[in-house]
Amino acid sequence: MSNVPAINAPPIDIGISDDQRQQIAAGLGRVLADSYVLYGKTHGFHWNVTGPMFNTLHLMFMEQYTELWMALDVIAERIRALGCPAPFGGARFAALSSIPETQGQPPALEMVRELVMGHEAVARTARSLFPLVAEAGDEPTSDLLTQRLQIHEKTAWMLRSLLDA
Repeated sequence: MSNVPAINAPPIDIGISDDQRQQIAAGLGRVLADSYVLYGKTHGFHWNVTGPMFNTLHLMFMEQYTELWMALDVIAERIRALGCPAPFGGARFAALSSIPETQGQPPALEMVRELVMGHEAVARTARSLFPLVAEAGDEPTSDLLTQRLQIHEKTAWMLRSLLDA
């Protein structure tokens, strides 16, 4: 046992109320869950894609899942900076996510279609937080959400372009 007295951290005082911080963190938890589920789906499709577009899609999916993987930490760390625990674990993410699990082994273009819908789902989830974030004056979260929206909307457009006949 140590004789060093415990020093408690001061309460969080960043100019955003506790209630607003908790609501924003809960919303970011949904963005994190959507992003994680989409990461897993994209990585699984990378492993399992077949057909004439194999090489193109295999490489495209790798770029996309790598970007999503890097984003997970940024989102989770923002939740932590707001003073809340970041959700984790498959069951927790499944409960929070708006993205359904893929059933079976879809063909390549169905994979693309599912990823379009996944990126658009993350965009909707992120966009839904803006009123709360703006009301709280939470510019760092607003910036994070804007960056995520740009990526998800652009990725959905690029994937959708593969489906246009």
